[in-house]
Amino acid sequence: QVQLVESGGGLVQTGGSLRLSCAASGRTFSSFAMGWFRQAPGKEREFVAAINWSGGITDYANSVKVRFTISRDNAKNTVYLQMSSLKPQDTALYYCAARCESTVPISTRANEYDFWGQGTQVTVSS
Repeated sequence: QVQLVESGGGLVQTGGSLRLSCAASGRTFSSFAMGWFRQAPGKEREFVAAINWSGGITDYANSVKVRFTISRDNAKNTVYLQMSSLKPQDTALYYCAARCESTVPISTRANEYDFWGQGTQVTVSS
């Protein structure tokens, strides 16, 4: 089992920045690929960013490329999502997720992740 706790969400103006954190406990953090997803009211959960166990491979949704950066610190059992140039359409509940070690280093599919946090709300005002 892995427990994931997100933090760092809040209210920010358009163009602002936030850094989300996801602290993991339980099994060895470095054995998991990690991802960030988000869900806005009335919409399906969507992929935001993913990172492999070492941090050497990352992927992003087209809507956040250049503006968001995913990173991890295995010594701190934490994955981060640095968000900049935020837009109102970035408003959502942001979840981090952990994916057990696999031959595929990362995934953009929510159903391929094994553990989820409770989410942290990000609201971008116009």
